Amino acid sequence: MTQHATGTRQDWLKARLQLLEAEKALTRQSDELAARRQALPWVRVDKAYRFETEEGNISLADLFKGRSQLLVYHFMFGPDYKAGCPSCSMIADGFNGFSIHLANHDVALMAVSRAPFAKLKAYKRRMGWTFPWASSLGSDFNFDFNVSLTEEQQRDGSAEYNYRRNGHKMDLKQPPEPVVQFAAACGTDAPTYVRDRPGMSAFVLEDGAIYHTYSTYARGLDGLWGAYQWLDRAPKGRNETGVWWRRHDEYAPAHLEA
Repeated sequence: MTQHATGTRQDWLKARLQLLEAEKALTRQSDELAARRQALPWVRVDKAYRFETEEGNISLADLFKGRSQLLVYHFMFGPDYKAGCPSCSMIADGFNGFSIHLANHDVALMAVSRAPFAKLKAYKRRMGWTFPWASSLGSDFNFDFNVSLTEEQQRDGSAEYNYRRNGHKMDLKQPPEPVVQFAAACGTDAPTYVRDRPGMSAFVLEDGAIYHTYSTYARGLDGLWGAYQWLDRAPKGRNETGVWWRRHDEYAPAHLEA
């Protein structure tokens, strides 16, 4: 028998209407936060970043693909990984569906990783993805936007992540078990795995100049996890006791049945 509270339809409706007021307040707050994001001062980007893509070696301006706005997902796929991060892969599974809508609303979506482009291309083919993905290998891009760090920075704790100095800090001798699992899933070790981190950054192109407008990291990416938005509305919520998700081609066949 269920241990959860039960009641009549009238009980449910009363509680639901109370929740609705809280949901409306959260929606209004979310609208206010969106306006504050858009009101942030723009910072001009003058460094000449280069990327390897399907179109060859191109500039940051080229990533806009004729649009005035660019959203970059900083996908965890370091040069020494053999496969992309499972968490980033779960987020990226939703990109195919909405990237076309963004493109038709003057917004380009681009994943960027430090892995060589050949690795990205092979993994993209494996995952069945069509959204554009660029390699920033050899560029300062990931380091400048605080999603990658060098081995020296890892040792001395000088890197910034999620707007905190030493935000990458982790006990590398005894890393958390999920990190060990993810590192193994990417074909590398924990210290190498965590030298890249997830995030997203926004840019605008205006009068020939590129400006950085916004970046978010860690739990700031929660809203981009399409599956989690659904789970938050499921009866048992996220219902997590550990790492449960896999790349979409790694689930047991029974879990793929309709």
